[in-house]
Amino acid sequence: MKPGQLVETVIEKGVYRGRGLGRVEGRVVLVPRAHPGDRARVRVVAVHAGWAEGALVEVLDAAPLRRPSPCPYVPRCGGCAYQDLAYEAQLQVKEAILRESLARARAPWDGDVTVHTSPERGWRMRASLHFAATQGGLRLGLRQEGTRRVVDVEACLQLSERMNRAARGLRQALVERPAVWARLRGLDLLESPDGSALVASLETTLSPREAPALAALGGDLGLCGFGVGTGRRHQWLHGTPFVEAVVLGVTLRAHARSFFQANRFLLEPLARTVVGLVPTGSGRVIDLYAGVGLFALPLGARGEAEVLAVEWADSAAEDARWAARRQGLDAVRIVTGDVAKALADTRPRAGERVVLDPPRTGAGQEVVGLVAGRDPEAVVYVSCDPPTLGRDLAAFASRGYRPDAVHLFDLFPDTFHMETIVRLRRS
Repeated sequence: MKPGQLVETVIEKGVYRGRGLGRVEGRVVLVPRAHPGDRARVRVVAVHAGWAEGALVEVLDAAPLRRPSPCPYVPRCGGCAYQDLAYEAQLQVKEAILRESLARARAPWDGDVTVHTSPERGWRMRASLHFAATQGGLRLGLRQEGTRRVVDVEACLQLSERMNRAARGLRQALVERPAVWARLRGLDLLESPDGSALVASLETTLSPREAPALAALGGDLGLCGFGVGTGRRHQWLHGTPFVEAVVLGVTLRAHARSFFQANRFLLEPLARTVVGLVPTGSGRVIDLYAGVGLFALPLGARGEAEVLAVEWADSAAEDARWAARRQGLDAVRIVTGDVAKALADTRPRAGERVVLDPPRTGAGQEVVGLVAGRDPEAVVYVSCDPPTLGRDLAAFASRGYRPDAVHLFDLFPDTFHMETIVRLRRS
């Protein structure tokens, strides 16, 4: 087998990042946009020791649950790996990938995986789009799969009608300002779950002195707020940078530059599940990578005697403090800083319970060791990346912690991403 060669293979299963796994002459071939059950013609892209990368050329016999993509930008746009697969099949693929990740973590799960589904359209509250200046004009959209090329997207099915309208309105307004095209990088949108508020932020290479010249852009697009990022700085030019969301009876606030979960339909079910998996008790609850307080604040409202929330991002921590003050949740204490340092500086107590919601890179050996070393009653691990979840669960398993509940949240329909909640207890 060599690069450029055309081969045929039957896809045996899906693997993470939206690839299908087939075999040619005993060698594994990973093929984007090929689904379990497909018989496919594939062009070999690269050959590695024991496996190869392929590109899908033609589906010779389609998997039973393949469908015509409802999106006209597939397969050019890299935003959705599973748009041409029926939704029930997407869930089957994701559950199989999750179970394999748990098995590799030496924490195989034979019990039920509770799957939480989402509508496929209009689910996004947060979106990051890219600009590209070309001879044909100004593009605004998502990256073409495997490239840096921007696909100009008129309307993305993941976004609400209001978000799509605002994105195209901003693009049209910027078309009339070609002098700034080369200075544009991206557009960040944040909408409240109920759609009542929408804020937008342009990411640019403009200087802080130049940014105010764009203030008028957000005026006629129904935005509640508009800002311009200039490198590490950010200037809010119009309205408010915040949206609010009521989750489990608690009002949360998120700044346009704060991390906030993306799926409007599963936001409350996600929080309800995490809070429900944290055992009630008299000990402290520690919420690590707490963000704007999606879990910490409802835990405080549940009546926990003490909740310590640790978040490294200043804007998200301040959002959490605002919400705690506004609702009198005095039991919730928010600390800004490094998670490992905060754990090392906080003396363990009997009966502690830990919520762990790290970024895509996972918690890592140091944080896992610090958490397990506190001997918590339970750890509720919220993960957006099965490979790093598997790595961290293996580290927990070596310290005696094993899963006793697993939930899969399809926070990102039609994409290869998934959110997993695993509760761990000492075996």
